[in-house]
Amino acid sequence: MSEILVLGAGFMGTGIAQVCAQAGYGVDLMDTDARALERAMRAMHDSLEKLHHKGSIAEHPQTVLERVSLVEDLSTVSLVDWVIEAVPEVEELKKDLFHDLDRKARSDTILATNTSTIPITRIAEATKRQERVLGLHFFGPVPLMGVVEVVKGKNTSVGVFERGINFVESLGKRPIRVMKDVPGFVMNRIFSAAFREALELVDKGISTPEDVDAGMKFGYGWRAGPFEIADNAGLDTYLLVGMTMIALGEERLVPDSDLIERMVNKGWLGRKVSRGFYRYGPDGKRLPWNREEDLP
Repeated sequence: MSEILVLGAGFMGTGIAQVCAQAGYGVDLMDTDARALERAMRAMHDSLEKLHHKGSIAEHPQTVLERVSLVEDLSTVSLVDWVIEAVPEVEELKKDLFHDLDRKARSDTILATNTSTIPITRIAEATKRQERVLGLHFFGPVPLMGVVEVVKGKNTSVGVFERGINFVESLGKRPIRVMKDVPGFVMNRIFSAAFREALELVDKGISTPEDVDAGMKFGYGWRAGPFEIADNAGLDTYLLVGMTMIALGEERLVPDSDLIERMVNKGWLGRKVSRGFYRYGPDGKRLPWNREEDLP
């Protein structure tokens, strides 16, 4: 069974590490922030407990967690078969990291990025192994979402692309094949178009996040509404994604409304700080929505 290094112990990296461990892989979860690693371990434990209680996983949570090691640097990179990067959506940060990985990882190690918008080819250019770089774009919360985009960069080899598809299937996820490397790939381009309109409707007072989310769930069968998804991902992440899309020439997929920027400026970053499009109680449960209190 392959060994995997996941870079970044945030919301996405933690989820990726968990599903890899659930599938039987040995996982090193790396972050330079020891507190982030502690939070990640607690989050994985709580998630696994819930899944085990519901009967979604047969193994005891502690058995799964024993496959996860916490590391604060790249000291184990030469020992792994896969690296999955899940750091913030900043192109230069990712490129610097891939340049470092290229020097330290074995020549046969596959380097994957969880970027949601940046073309894989641009990140791969920081390495001398562009044929072994691909996109594995997970969706959050990772343990609950059933799809992963497998993105072929311009120079990703067919063999590595197919290995990415097989790897995603080994996690119990459905691979979405992205054969051409465009900003935002497939699912985020579709979601961005929908979210742009949803945000406009809320900012203009035409509807509320609650009603839009309910409409998409009960009318169109979405598992979560667009504003629930945004709160889970983090509104600061959405702001970064929007900036990246503009820099890549995809302004038409970015909302005209500055509502998210206003919310981020007030520190309303989503579920992780108990306030975003919704407010959340100490138990994490969503509180009733109130326009006067819940929009800046």
